[in-house]
Amino acid sequence: MIHVKETTDKTGNTDNRPEAFIRNDQYNFIKDQAQILVNGQATGNDAEVLSVLRHLSHEKVFKLFPSLDDEQKAVLNPLATVKETADAEAFLEQLTPYVIPFRNVTDQGLKKLFPKAKKLKGPKLETVDFKKRSYLGWIESSTLMYLVIEKDGRLEGLHGSFTRSAKKGICSICNRHSEVGMFTAKTKGSSQDHFIKRGNYVCQDNETCNRNINTLEYLHEFVERLQK
Repeated sequence: MIHVKETTDKTGNTDNRPEAFIRNDQYNFIKDQAQILVNGQATGNDAEVLSVLRHLSHEKVFKLFPSLDDEQKAVLNPLATVKETADAEAFLEQLTPYVIPFRNVTDQGLKKLFPKAKKLKGPKLETVDFKKRSYLGWIESSTLMYLVIEKDGRLEGLHGSFTRSAKKGICSICNRHSEVGMFTAKTKGSSQDHFIKRGNYVCQDNETCNRNINTLEYLHEFVERLQK
């Protein structure tokens, strides 16, 4: 597997500079494509097949971005030259300045998102690398899970009970096979005193989940199901 050394400031956050155009999920998708090229090079020696593989990976990555300027294309173009792990790691490391951090979250902001959670501790935000987040998630008191997502340009909080599973399964957020647990949230039903419980399996470790996410599709679907 490809391991990339990334640098951030003390808070794990960086300024959202104008040239940043890659979300965490898109970065992970690009990383997956780079791994595919490395694996292809290691297992095959047919030059034509490898050329097609590079072309397909290059095409898939470019489709992630509807409108790319020349500078952005130049940033992504080296993917087509990736052959070995060292090539992939060097390519991915130079993408880091172009990754958009998850929206800034503060302790006070979390309290506003979860006003009914009087004893909310929250995650240690100074240790969070926001460039590696498509959402913010953490567990409190072993059985409560909190999620912060970005929806329609603003932050939104979700919370529910969390029960760890003894078996691995498919996470509803990243769609990968991992150690999961059942996340269950209550939503208001047809009357004031009527509540509906909805839930699904998600990763026990939100860092692993964020590292696995290569599309926001499943995250959005998960949230929509909970809020119906």
